[in-house]
Amino acid sequence: MAPRARLYGVRQSARKVRLVVDLIRGKGVNEAYALLKFAKQRAATQVEKVLKSAVSNAEQDAQRSNAAFDVDRLFVSYVAVNEGPTLKRFHAASMGRATPLHKRTSSVEIRVASKETT
Repeated sequence: MAPRARLYGVRQSARKVRLVVDLIRGKGVNEAYALLKFAKQRAATQVEKVLKSAVSNAEQDAQRSNAAFDVDRLFVSYVAVNEGPTLKRFHAASMGRATPLHKRTSSVEIRVASKETT
């Protein structure tokens, strides 16, 4: 199983996070870090946290098995963004009415792999 990291409850809609995730899918880890660092979207910081965690998990797996580890050989092999639970709230509207607010959340999963294993 490839090293992975997950983040649940990201307070942003899955659609907006997918726009950022599509930038890094299949790219090398160093290139993905650069793309996320200079992306303007707010979701880039959350995705960067998950990517750092996945790389750290890969490093820990290599240390446990006494294998050689090189960050430069890692790439993003799998990325998934799914919808999380929606917080349903109401907002006051004119004439005593209420309009619904849907505060959407999402979950992000990233797996990294080494280039020689594919």
